[in-house]
Amino acid sequence: MSKKKVMVIDDNQEFLEELKEMFSLNGYSTVTINDSLLAREAAILEKPDIILLDLKMPGKSGFQVADEIRSFSQLYRVPIIAMTGVFKENYGPLLNICGIKKCLKKPFSPLDIIAEIESSLREHAPAKQPLAD
Repeated sequence: MSKKKVMVIDDNQEFLEELKEMFSLNGYSTVTINDSLLAREAAILEKPDIILLDLKMPGKSGFQVADEIRSFSQLYRVPIIAMTGVFKENYGPLLNICGIKKCLKKPFSPLDIIAEIESSLREHAPAKQPLAD
């Protein structure tokens, strides 16, 4: 079984390095992007299994990045988990519009993020076909 690929998009390079190390230790392949303007093209090129996306970044917000990623048909079903330091009431409808099902408030524990990734990957796993007789 191949490693699942996690793409993390955040403007904080130190945070990206910490997550990359944590995911590697937990058996994931990790791609990090620290520029929101490059996120869509990187996602198209890398074809991640799941995306962690900071909502507040310079250049483009995470909402804009998610909307752009969702517009590409090959990435439409890739689960996106948002991350934010401050959650505002109006984020709920915006998350739904952008196709983001989950949002984690920073700081979060390594166990919480791994659990959310595994849960999201299970929810988005293709249905198994029954064996033919």
